[in-house]
Amino acid sequence: MYKIIDKEFLSENVARLVIEAPYIAKSRKAGNFIILRIDKNGERIPLTIADANIEKGTITVIVQRVGVSSHKLCAMNIGDALLDVVGPLGKETHISNVGTVLCAGGGVGVAPLFPIVQAMKLAGNRVITVIAARTKDLVILEDEMRAYSDELIIMTDDGSLGKKGLVTQGMEEVILREKVNEAVVIGPAIMMKYAALTTKKYDIPTVASLNTIMVDGTGMCGACRVSVGGKTEFVCVNGPEFDAHKVNFDEMMFRLNAYKTKEAEGYSDYLKSLESTAPALV
Repeated sequence: MYKIIDKEFLSENVARLVIEAPYIAKSRKAGNFIILRIDKNGERIPLTIADANIEKGTITVIVQRVGVSSHKLCAMNIGDALLDVVGPLGKETHISNVGTVLCAGGGVGVAPLFPIVQAMKLAGNRVITVIAARTKDLVILEDEMRAYSDELIIMTDDGSLGKKGLVTQGMEEVILREKVNEAVVIGPAIMMKYAALTTKKYDIPTVASLNTIMVDGTGMCGACRVSVGGKTEFVCVNGPEFDAHKVNFDEMMFRLNAYKTKEAEGYSDYLKSLESTAPALV
């Protein structure tokens, strides 16, 4: 059993969970993820390892409440235990001293970006980080990012924090003023598509971490397949990171919508079940 050691909500629907998992903490690298199950009836949930503490034997994951399983996970409390945690999975991020690295994250994609920012800085790079959200209340890990970035740029759609605009505008601001040797982009598929188009325009090598649907984490089910350079890849075993300039993001976005109806139906049934078990008011 994997006990929850700490829990904190970073925004209304995004929670940070610290989980007791000493063997995973010891061997994880930037870019690795886990797959967990809450209980024997739960689905498999893929989550990037946002941080780890070898001395305490813990890993940190950040989860956004979207569907049934993520709501159940966020409802767990300190002291509760998960049934299964498998990892570390996926290929680690290639970290080397290349010069100046531009790291861009959107929404909850900022969570998997953090360990990469941290590793890039510790490798001796100049790290410029751009994080974006719709509004200031949805910005996460600002302090953590600032601690490992030579410069942190915050973009919000409404201008309530940092600068008003999209993540691509913050990226281009950096690219136009100084040489960028490499870029890393993580976030919603549409954000990664346009971030990749931005860096491609300036011929900057770019890596994207693909947040596709994963089920078994071994490449057997095929749920996470994507097209990269015209070739089918499986995110869980061949990734999760790929050359952003070669990813077919339009196909990826189409496939990500495949389960939307089922997810909506499942969540509706979940809410009904909560209502039926709620104690009646006297």
